[in-house]
Formats: sequence, C-alpha cells, structure tokens
Amino acid sequence: MDNLFLTPEERLVCLLKEKGYKISLAESCTGGLVAGSVVSVADASSVFDCSFVTYSNDSKIRFLNVKKDTIDKYGVVSEEVAYEMALGVSRVASSEIGVGITGIAGPTGGSEEKPVGMVCFGFNICGNVITKTVNFGDIGRNEVRQEACTFAIRTLAYLLENNN
Repeated sequence: MDNLFLTPEERLVCLLKEKGYKISLAESCTGGLVAGSVVSVADASSVFDCSFVTYSNDSKIRFLNVKKDTIDKYGVVSEEVAYEMALGVSRVASSEIGVGITGIAGPTGGSEEKPVGMVCFGFNICGNVITKTVNFGDIGRNEVRQEACTFAIRTLAYLLENNN
C-alpha cells in the first residue's frame, strides 16, 4: 500500500497489518497518548492488543515484570527500564510488538544527569529489543509528552519497515 499520504499512526497500523503483528504498549510519562493515537486509526482493533499506563514503580514491577533491582540500579527513567517494559508488555499480552516509554515530562523531577525532557524508549519486535533515549528539552510538560508520542510512533514504523 502507498504510505505517502498516510498519517504516522495510519502508516504504523498499516505496517502492523501487513506483517500480521499485534502491538501492546507500556507507557509512563506519555500517559496513554501513544495508545490513544494508535486507536484513533480505523481498524486499529485488528492490530492493537492492550495498553498499560504504569506511572508508579510498583505498577511497572507488578504488571510488566520490571525488576526492582533494575529500577534501583539504573533509575526508573533509563533505557534498561524501558527495555524491560517493552519486553514485559509483549509477554503479558503475547504480542509481537511491545513499546515501553519512561521519562521526565516536567516541570519538576529533572536533574543534571536526567533533565526534564529526557525520555527513554524500548521497542520490542519479535524478541529483539532496541532502546533509545531522546532529550526533547524543557519545552513544557504536554509538549514533551506529545513529542515522545510522535517519536515512538514514527520510530516504530521505521523499525518495522526496515526489519526483515
């Protein structure tokens, strides 16, 4: 299908359908924005399995099987936690695709090492997990959340297009 005129969300749903994959999401700082964006596409039900908004450390541990030791060692905003979130949500949902997102939307909570606007992503595609950290900057809480949502959708579509 020609993806030229599709929105990023439509493109993602189309790619998931073409590959026969189901997607599940584990979101923290984005608070369900990615899930909302995906399900805004007609026929998303054919590829969307479930979504968790795991805002607290306890919910990440309880629902996604993120290890407490990982949070203690690396911090909740880390590629290691995003990795475990992506893998965990895929396992819980038995989906081929799992996305984990954890970050600091602000305006508080940042540090010199982990500033406001830093977001960590985990993308699990059939057991192969790729992580990425992006610092969107201190651009405002909801702007960080929206930028993270857009990044997650576009990055996953890119990875699916380039994954054999």
